[in-house]
Amino acid sequence: MLGEKFTEHVGKVTGVRVIPGDEHAPHVETSFAGNGKLYGIETTEMGTYISRLQPSGVMVGEGQGIVMTKDGEAVTWKAMGVGRPTGKGMAASYRYSVTFQTSSQKLAKLNTFMAVGEWEVDEQGNTRGNGWEWK
Repeated sequence: MLGEKFTEHVGKVTGVRVIPGDEHAPHVETSFAGNGKLYGIETTEMGTYISRLQPSGVMVGEGQGIVMTKDGEAVTWKAMGVGRPTGKGMAASYRYSVTFQTSSQKLAKLNTFMAVGEWEVDEQGNTRGNGWEWK
């Protein structure tokens, strides 16, 4: 069951490169950075994900990243998702699952659940994401 919406992010793609893939196609590595909130606490975030375009046109991806609060507390994350291209350029829409790890007492709740979310990238590489607790 979906729980509380606890995170939101806006940012920008900071780098894209094609890397060796498998027998079907090369993979695309995308890095991003931006700002957001975790449980109302302002954050800065950066991450990288690798997408693999499947013969069906669906993209399968996995990524990892770091979130920092203004107080210097860190949260790391790992995610997996599926998506689809939505237009020209980098435009894509993903749905993902993510887990977190932190030693922050304020954000310790993140260590106890998996989350699900939505991730959108527009043609100019602007990113927007939201996440919900999955209970």
